Amino acid sequence: MIMSERRQSGPAVQLKEAPAGPIMKPDAEQTRPNAPDGQTDLQLVRKARQGDRSAFDLLVLKYQSRVASIISRYIYDSQEVMDLTQETFVKAYRAIERFRGDSAFYTWLYRIAVNTAKNFLEARGRRPQGVADVADAESYEDGGRLREVASPEGFLQRDQLREALEKAIGALPEELRSAFLLREYEGLSYEDIARILECPIGTVRSRIFRARDAIDRQLGPMLDNS
Repeated sequence: MIMSERRQSGPAVQLKEAPAGPIMKPDAEQTRPNAPDGQTDLQLVRKARQGDRSAFDLLVLKYQSRVASIISRYIYDSQEVMDLTQETFVKAYRAIERFRGDSAFYTWLYRIAVNTAKNFLEARGRRPQGVADVADAESYEDGGRLREVASPEGFLQRDQLREALEKAIGALPEELRSAFLLREYEGLSYEDIARILECPIGTVRSRIFRARDAIDRQLGPMLDNS
């Protein structure tokens, strides 16, 4: 991996620029894709722990675009996204011995990515203020009208609506945006999101509800006229 001068050296990684447009929500099989050579994440982690750099490179190849996608929802500069994606994998490589396997590898990796993006914003004084969760929203599952818009068929067909959706997501407080993106764009379960964000499942549900509600209110006029 060729790191930028201000980043530390790490395992060899070849990264591409994160996509600028909305990220497709993966289907169930894509949520835990096989490595390019058919090995499972756990097998690759075990080899990486034994010093096999090529095993970790396969994990990078498998997850680099998804890690970049998550970071690009916090950071809008493409070069910074690439740098922070590299930094995420460097941190993961150095901490691989601490991965206990209690959760899926991608859950552990996403937590590192989210924290790396948050720390970057916080260091530059750009971290948005959070808002309180709403307890009575914990049982909320799916927002019907918003879910239609958040599907690939919805926002890819309407450029203006897509731009409005991206703007609405970017305006969300950090806590709400993180939960919303992990659910709607990455298709993760509430349990996995709770592990990544290190908060109760009820809090995850509440944050997703508030995010959907805020976006729905902003997009309401456009949805009514579509």
